[in-house]
Amino acid sequence: MERKSAMKRCVIFCAALCEGAELLPGDYVIAADGGLDHCRRLGIVPDEILGDFDSLGEIPEGASVFPVEKDDTDAMLAAKRGLSLGFREFLFYGSLDGPRLDHTVANFQMLLYLAEHGARGTLVGLHQRVTLVQNDTLRLPAGMRGNISVFALGGDAENVTLRGLYYPLENARLTPAFPLGVSNHFTGEEAEITVEKGNLLIIWDEKSQI
Repeated sequence: MERKSAMKRCVIFCAALCEGAELLPGDYVIAADGGLDHCRRLGIVPDEILGDFDSLGEIPEGASVFPVEKDDTDAMLAAKRGLSLGFREFLFYGSLDGPRLDHTVANFQMLLYLAEHGARGTLVGLHQRVTLVQNDTLRLPAGMRGNISVFALGGDAENVTLRGLYYPLENARLTPAFPLGVSNHFTGEEAEITVEKGNLLIIWDEKSQI
């Protein structure tokens, strides 16, 4: 698979559904357990393989093997490994469209873990992408279409501003108890999402990518 740019990221393949992936030059690829099947199918040779391998059903040569009874999910193990190597931008393929809703929620929490360690992660699914912004601004380019939603995670989100979206907000407070930010829409303009204090979980349509 051709790699397209020099930006360095940690790209992690998890075990849920995955149709494809776009890698850039310098990307560091980790296969987490069943994510190795996606790497094999896509012709990607990972830099590391790790997990408890209850999903893959085999222990690959050279893999870092962890016990099934552990505190971290395999995705979290891979995220922590990427942090230890100095990466601060993460992409997780195969991280949204699996049969285990609890693992999807765990991946949302993993995004918060990364933010609290100075990094940003994005979950890439078949139909949506998900990221988390903490005390920061996310800008999405002009030309995007479809739905986008924002949710407070881990407490109230203060001074939330949404610009370039169908439903704007200015210095609003979002709470985890009321989904005010659900079902917004791109307008074709550049979108800007800011939270001055707190965390926003942001979900948008994968088909909106340009």
